[in-house]
Amino acid sequence: MMDRTVELTTEAPVRASVDVLVVGAGPAGLAAAISSARHGARTLLVERNGYVGGNLTAGLVGPCMTSYSLDGTQQLIRGVFEELVLRMEAEGSAIHPSKISAGSPYAGFITYGHDKVTPFDPEAVKAVAAEMCLESGVDLLLHAFVVQTLMAGDRVTGVVVASKSGLEVIEAQITVDCSADADVAARAGVKVEVGREEDGLTQPMTLFFRVANVDDAAVEEYVRAHPDDIRPFASLVEVARAAGEFTVPRRGLGLYKTLQSGVWRVNTTRIQRLDGTDVGDLTKAEIEGRRQVMELMTFFRRRVPGFADCVLLDTAATIGVRETRRIVGEYTLTLDDLATGRDFDDVIALCGYPVDIHSPTDSGGGVDEDVETANAYQIPYRCLIPLDCEQLLVAGRSVSSTHEALGAIRVMPPAFAMGQAAGTAAALSLADGVTPRTLDVGKLQAALLADGAYLGSHVGPPTATVAEE
Repeated sequence: MMDRTVELTTEAPVRASVDVLVVGAGPAGLAAAISSARHGARTLLVERNGYVGGNLTAGLVGPCMTSYSLDGTQQLIRGVFEELVLRMEAEGSAIHPSKISAGSPYAGFITYGHDKVTPFDPEAVKAVAAEMCLESGVDLLLHAFVVQTLMAGDRVTGVVVASKSGLEVIEAQITVDCSADADVAARAGVKVEVGREEDGLTQPMTLFFRVANVDDAAVEEYVRAHPDDIRPFASLVEVARAAGEFTVPRRGLGLYKTLQSGVWRVNTTRIQRLDGTDVGDLTKAEIEGRRQVMELMTFFRRRVPGFADCVLLDTAATIGVRETRRIVGEYTLTLDDLATGRDFDDVIALCGYPVDIHSPTDSGGGVDEDVETANAYQIPYRCLIPLDCEQLLVAGRSVSSTHEALGAIRVMPPAFAMGQAAGTAAALSLADGVTPRTLDVGKLQAALLADGAYLGSHVGPPTATVAEE
């Protein structure tokens, strides 16, 4: 705990003045910036890494979880997400989700909630997503980290960024916070909530990594021969834990086949009881995550069929954070909303991914079939609008929701959909001379539909994808 402060007084040059500033180039930020620029707003996208993609790239998170209804019959999330996938598929660096079935190696051998996932190459995202930004007219500023929000009364007027160039100001008429941690919103004084209601604990962090030189056929054969494992390889984990060889608090292994023969993504490390907005905790998480990777590599070679000769290909450039701050917005999405598939007049996205909460305290958690969600549920525009703060929109996993609802909407396809809505709303608000809070939602919905989004049959018909035509 820091017990001393030092007062700093400084001046910073204005680097840019734009219509729309998007902070964070993960799935939500990419969709927000591309959509904003395509609707005529001078748009700047600020990203702390040297490339775009967020968890798609730096986090090595993949595949993208389902963009379809829970039963896998209808694609719900399209628009910018669909465009990115199709462009990557055309060059052989992704597989359209319509071609991936539940329980397949690409889906981690998991059935519930994993129908129609999207395998992709993270390196392709870096190139293709950046091309989409530039083609749309987005200005990119990489290697820049937001350190302060600028305010005029209750209105966000821009941010201060830190980089190798020092401290600089970016002025903006509207800011879209896609930082995933509500960094801009929190520094603007927006009320936020953290973690589960009973103790404030958040979902654990995970360091993704990739292994190569795996015998794919042996892996698949073993899984087929052990259908009773509650998670793939859970029986092997139990044996290893009893022998003192497995200390990671997970019941099974999260293994996802990639587009490259013999290469698998691993979603198994688990770092609990740390705060993803605290730099000290993030440091601890990175160190512990890589310690767990080394332990898991020994376990793989010793006990997992197909992995005897595997090698570590790479670890993610950054720890994967599932949950931090959630804004308190005009509406808070609840588990009941997901369970009932409640209709919202201001719907801006439909999703079908189930509740997926990894335990903050033990080895349990993950996709839970006992927690009911509708086949498709809606996210309203009001979840993106913070209370008592103007000219600010929030998209991604820090939108206004409960801990339980966030467990379903925190994955990457819904983030794309929310980002597209936020970026479109920002541009339309400026064009109409209104605040995002007072924007005509009907006009926003019409624009989203025109841009390929799907908002349910009562709002507009689905747009056919290239894969279906």
